[in-house]
Amino acid sequence: MTAGLEGIVVLDLTAYLAGPYGCALLGDVGADVIKIEPPAGDNTRNYPSTLAEENRTFLGANRNKRSIVLDLKNPDGLAAFYRLVEKVDVVVHNFRPAVPDRLGIDYDTLRLRRPGLIYCSFTGYGENENGPLRDHPGFDTMLQCFTGLAAAQGAWTGAGQPQILANSIVDYYSASMVTIAILSALVHRLRTGEGQHVKASLLRSAISLQSGTFIWAESEPRNIQRTWGQSFSGIFPAKDGFVFVQATTPPFWKALCESLGLVELAEDPRYDTVKKRHERKDEIRPLLREGLKQRTALEWERLMLGKVPCVAVRSMEDMFDHPQVLAEGIVVEHEHPKVGRYKSMGKAVQMEVGEKPTTRAPMLGEHTHEVLAQFGFSDDQITALRAKGAVA
Repeated sequence: MTAGLEGIVVLDLTAYLAGPYGCALLGDVGADVIKIEPPAGDNTRNYPSTLAEENRTFLGANRNKRSIVLDLKNPDGLAAFYRLVEKVDVVVHNFRPAVPDRLGIDYDTLRLRRPGLIYCSFTGYGENENGPLRDHPGFDTMLQCFTGLAAAQGAWTGAGQPQILANSIVDYYSASMVTIAILSALVHRLRTGEGQHVKASLLRSAISLQSGTFIWAESEPRNIQRTWGQSFSGIFPAKDGFVFVQATTPPFWKALCESLGLVELAEDPRYDTVKKRHERKDEIRPLLREGLKQRTALEWERLMLGKVPCVAVRSMEDMFDHPQVLAEGIVVEHEHPKVGRYKSMGKAVQMEVGEKPTTRAPMLGEHTHEVLAQFGFSDDQITALRAKGAVA
């Protein structure tokens, strides 16, 4: 049986993280993703990394792809790109809004060559000409600062100043939005035969991440506490390590109190709702803190398994061999010509039908000849394009 997007061909012109990972997610469900890189390669390949010979982020964000080097600024390279477009389903880029017109790869130009094309542009702030930041560079950390995420994180942690969330949370969330947009457009085309231009942005994603707090009632002042802020739930030091506990429902609260030998708290009407417990968090937290110091984090996790939302705080490295992660098949291994054998993330979702093996991130231009031949270029034509510097 075929995977969901088997036969769908995607030209991925994106660089850095959000766009590339969105295309990798399409590859997870069967799309043939062709990563088109300039002669210097995706900029992320050249970023500092503790991994020898390759960038760790690039490997993680570019699974399930083939790489070709195509210089769109070279007339012959652009002509070759147009030939590819005529036979594909999706084109994705994350150039700033003015760049596609300048390169000759804007939607209006490409859809003439490929009616029914799904064209996805992913920008920092959106493409409306009235937007003052339309052509401003946009990166994950910038959007965290711009949209209030950094300020909210600083308030949550009590740091006294804005704090950037690690691990590019806006980029990874944006990747999901890119994927949703493309999948929705493909379903629309399946029903109507129509292609379309879909637009995603870091700005929309960063605000979408805060949908639960991005609410402003007419009767409220501008500056109002929109989150719960610090709660009695959270991370606590244990006898060894740290443990996270959360007990919002009555059964969880009762089980937590019993586990800590604080039965009187569970029976106290001052703490019998989650709102009351939040209001009295300054009374509860010291009691939880003292109780949780009596055992190690791993002991608490085992003791509360299935009874209380509780986990020992671990490092990312612990995920490579944790039995739950391994049971889910999340970790896969690849052989890389430069890196050697490495472990990485497999598929982001599981599908009942048409599962395909995850492939490693490609080396720069690894599949140029293979892909061009697939699209009808002869060996002589490919050789001529190489000689002209149009491909590599």
